Amino acid sequence: MRRLDIRTNPPTHLGVLDLVPRLGGVSAEQALQQAVTLAQHAEEWGYLRYWTSEHHDMEELASASPEVLLAHIGARTSSIRLGSGAVLLPHYSALKVAESFRLLASLYPRRIELGLGRAPGGGPHATMALSGNYLQHVSQLPDKLEALTALLEDRYTYEEHKVQARPIPEHPLSVWMLGTNVKSAEFAARFGMGYVFGQFMSEADGTEAVRRYREGFVPSAHRTEPEVMVALSVLCAEDEERARNWSRQMEERRRASAAGDPSQSNGDESTSNADGEPSDRHIAGTPEQVWERMDQVGARLRTNQLLIVTAGPDYERRLESYKLLAEYQRRLNL
Repeated sequence: MRRLDIRTNPPTHLGVLDLVPRLGGVSAEQALQQAVTLAQHAEEWGYLRYWTSEHHDMEELASASPEVLLAHIGARTSSIRLGSGAVLLPHYSALKVAESFRLLASLYPRRIELGLGRAPGGGPHATMALSGNYLQHVSQLPDKLEALTALLEDRYTYEEHKVQARPIPEHPLSVWMLGTNVKSAEFAARFGMGYVFGQFMSEADGTEAVRRYREGFVPSAHRTEPEVMVALSVLCAEDEERARNWSRQMEERRRASAAGDPSQSNGDESTSNADGEPSDRHIAGTPEQVWERMDQVGARLRTNQLLIVTAGPDYERRLESYKLLAEYQRRLNL
């Protein structure tokens, strides 16, 4: 296996994307405490960022409000960047989202990243209960992105009257669009946002979406150059067979859960595609094997920023996976 040579390339920045899973059927309280523990360890191990997701009425996940959890975690960490992966903007007022994240940016200067998404985040009944006609809201997303951008640049008006999202932090927050297709990439480019390709949710390799993003990028007040991140599902263990066995266990559990309620599905853990070839949707193996695959994905999309989602079979193994990745990166940097 090829040893990674990062000496001639920019250092890889690792981040955590935490879906806040209730592993082993623990209570929501325990799952949220595990989220805090993961963020604290990630900071200690040198991860650049910790992001958390938004899901609604999903029994196996415990994060319905990223901004609330990030406020809690921010008070229990000191330097790691904190972000949403993602706030589902079609459901909400642009002003409310801008105010919430500017408040976070005022509490935790230079640490807050606002990740935006287009997905419903739950089953049809939960979606309707949350905000009504979701398809109508999605059709209005360009207007909401325009309004949000104007609010974060302090140039928004309503009926010719200036409206500002307060508090106004000294240091602006960073804004990203998450997605798996060309549409989300085009939105990110149009509004001068960073783009996160969700490889863990897609069988596509992301090259077309990222190409469209870079070619169409329009500089904004807070971002002058395109910036790409890729989100990967990873399970790392000292032994390859253990990592693959744990991945198979998680996939079996996911399929069983989805069979009872399709809205509970939150990503396929399969390590192979339909042709039996290794899939980048989920990467399992030893630290060296995982880094080899992550390096290939990063090279393909021309990014050194990786956002890692690890469900684990349990919390201990989830932490171990993140720790092994960080330790191997340190060895590469020696």
